[in-house]
Amino acid sequence: MLVTYTDFGLTGPYTGQLEAVLRQLAPGVPVVHLQADAPAFNPRAAGCLLKSLVTPFAPGSVLVCVVDPGVGTARDPIWVHAHGRIFVGPDNGLLAAVTRDDPDAQVHRILWRPPQLSNSFHGRDLFAPVAAALAKGEAVASECVTPERLCGADWPAELSEVIYVDVYGNLVTGLPAQAVPSESVLNLGGWSIAHRRVFGEAVPGEPFWYANSMGLVEVAVPQGNAADLLKVGMGAVIEGIGSEGRGGAA
Repeated sequence: MLVTYTDFGLTGPYTGQLEAVLRQLAPGVPVVHLQADAPAFNPRAAGCLLKSLVTPFAPGSVLVCVVDPGVGTARDPIWVHAHGRIFVGPDNGLLAAVTRDDPDAQVHRILWRPPQLSNSFHGRDLFAPVAAALAKGEAVASECVTPERLCGADWPAELSEVIYVDVYGNLVTGLPAQAVPSESVLNLGGWSIAHRRVFGEAVPGEPFWYANSMGLVEVAVPQGNAADLLKVGMGAVIEGIGSEGRGGAA
């Protein structure tokens, strides 16, 4: 299976062109678009989110991962084998998180280059052909490097900030839910936000936090929009974690 994870969006030609190359070079291999609105221009947040999203994909899946504000510069193209899956993308920190917790992770610097390589669309011209070849079991000219040399290898494993805002205005953070006790109250956007297990336990219009389906702490508002209510978005920092109490504006 080939999987795309990008910040290209669904408007415009970019996602379609990426898929066209994958289907042309790896006919018969299913293509799944995991996400086209990954945190734009933000490899650190996008990498943290990516790590939480890959569990449903079977071992052997090949993911084309492109959040690449430095496209065309000296940053290396790489492919990574971690947790039984292959990830292809730029060495800008995007793929560092997926190598964590896998002592057998392998990192390869891609040496192959296509005959025509644009300065601004390596996703289509470089990463997609490499991913298609790997999905077919073909060799790609590359050299091994140690995971410790990856850009972002020294970044924190957890991010106490909003890393994604979904279509409902829910605020996904980079905090693993298992690391935050359920009696904790989060301070975000001037609000003190208590935990609720499910949406049905929360008061409509009142923000709460819960463990989302990706295993991350997420702030939501039942039948409402947390981003609008709290007036926060990408990068908003959780300013503190306190003890149980009623949520509300601070």
